[in-house]
Amino acid sequence: MSNFNNKTSFFSSAAARTSSSTFDPALRDYMAKIYNLMAIALVISGAVAFLVANSPSLLHLIYSTPLRWVIMFAPLGFVIFINARINSISAQKAKTYLWIFAALMGASISWILVAYTSSSVARVFFITAAVFGSMSIYGYTTKKDLTSLGSFLFMGLIGIIIASVVNIFLHSSALHFAVSFIGVLIFVGFTAYDTQSIKRQFYALGGAGEAANKAAILGALRLYIDFINLFIMLLQFFGDRR
Repeated sequence: MSNFNNKTSFFSSAAARTSSSTFDPALRDYMAKIYNLMAIALVISGAVAFLVANSPSLLHLIYSTPLRWVIMFAPLGFVIFINARINSISAQKAKTYLWIFAALMGASISWILVAYTSSSVARVFFITAAVFGSMSIYGYTTKKDLTSLGSFLFMGLIGIIIASVVNIFLHSSALHFAVSFIGVLIFVGFTAYDTQSIKRQFYALGGAGEAANKAAILGALRLYIDFINLFIMLLQFFGDRR
């Protein structure tokens, strides 16, 4: 009987820890902070994209000169730079880097506002927000360990990057469709995976301090990238070209 009671006590405490990890007010505040940082980054990107799309001189400068290659690859380089420097910079400087990255990304995706109608861009944005929100909630609440999904998603990401580069020269509509379809699945998966990873990191770092603040900024960056890429992939299916 005592063994039974011990086991019951063990499972009750485990359930309590699981429940508290899901509804922990400190975790909730931490995630809210990350989502707010991500939202600000999206606003910055949208503002820069709108500015560039409505300026013929900026459009010409970015897309009709070699500068387009700089704008195209600058966000990727900046992600690598931020991750490499995160341990040696302050949280405030990391936040500044996040805003710079968001501005660069806005310039690099400004073509969307030229190629697609405003109504369809708005429609796809809200579709993306709904899908992203659903998968982020799933990643936050699920008891399933999504760790093993990471390597699979990363390999898929490498695959669509290579396929996208190849298709720059092939101009294959079938390959473009396949990349977009697989890309949607990959970034839907990344949204849930990254959300759960952020949640775990919160507890690993104790949820407070400079390290936790920098982790929050990196978490916002990860979710921002998931959202932007999911938006671009969904736009291939639901966007109306001008």
